[in-house]
Amino acid sequence: MPAEQTSLPSHAAVDRVIAALAAEGVEARVVWFDDAVTTAQLAADALGVEVGQIANSLVFTLDDEPILVLTSGGHRVDTEWLGEQLGGRIGRASKEVVKSATGQVIGGVAPLGHPAPVRTFVDTDLAAYDEVWAAAGHAKTVFPTTYDELVRITRGTPTAVEPR
Repeated sequence: MPAEQTSLPSHAAVDRVIAALAAEGVEARVVWFDDAVTTAQLAADALGVEVGQIANSLVFTLDDEPILVLTSGGHRVDTEWLGEQLGGRIGRASKEVVKSATGQVIGGVAPLGHPAPVRTFVDTDLAAYDEVWAAAGHAKTVFPTTYDELVRITRGTPTAVEPR
């Protein structure tokens, strides 16, 4: 696993994530990789962890409102089913909507550090792991957290993202 590099590269979106973590009382332990880890499998391989421990940050629209779904890298979101559970229709957000809602680009979207709060849903499958990893605002960054902490810092709603 790469060493934590808290004093190395800087990036505005990562700096906002670090500040947001600090505001929630969390010490940021951002890991920078040499190459982008834009998929759950790439991140898991780089970290030497199970793919299910990766908290994918996926921006969708619920009707016309951007929402953030933090899902375990071990499976996909069933958008039709989840939309029914949430009382609306879920669609993929465009890269412009992702950037506008989060201040970050696809591949590095963090669960926090956004210009304004984004309604967030946290996959209950992530609770199976003692440690989960989320993007830190850039495609070359991640940070460790726990399921409970992830729910707390995002003010997210624990939610299944596919039928059981």
